[in-house]
Amino acid sequence: MAELATIARPYAEALFKAIGPQDAQAVSQQVGALAAVAADPRVRQFADNPKVATAQVFDLITSVAGVFIGDGAKNLLRLLIDNGRLAALPEIASQYHTLVNASSGVSDALIESAFPIDAAQLAEVQAALERRFGRKLNASVALKPELIGGIRVVVGDEVLDTSVAARLQQMKTALVA
Repeated sequence: MAELATIARPYAEALFKAIGPQDAQAVSQQVGALAAVAADPRVRQFADNPKVATAQVFDLITSVAGVFIGDGAKNLLRLLIDNGRLAALPEIASQYHTLVNASSGVSDALIESAFPIDAAQLAEVQAALERRFGRKLNASVALKPELIGGIRVVVGDEVLDTSVAARLQQMKTALVA
């Protein structure tokens, strides 16, 4: 959704400049928690109701977030509610997280595996991936049984697919061609 990304970018950049690098990681978690609540369709329906005061929407979101919310995140939330931009909060959180990662030289990596990966294996895989991609990675693991075996790694817009399913697809393409 290009429009939401366009709306979200100035908010994310302004928050990043206002917070500074020392508290950026904590604020990223806070904004992420607020975004998760704001993404719920029931919360959005409540917020869009003209009979509901902005203070009620603010109180609902901050109370449901489940984490401590600092002044920077609270100010952002108030600003978004007042300007009718609550729908952009998930995209703002995503862009802010990207800015925080870029400033610290870290990227998020999603490792999809057909089987569970224990901590020791994950450490080995993460070290190998950091060498392969040339940067520090925050790895998260998702189970995807349809991969049959191997792993599929997504880092930003780069994909490394060493799964059995991908190899079978390559063989099928080669045989059909």
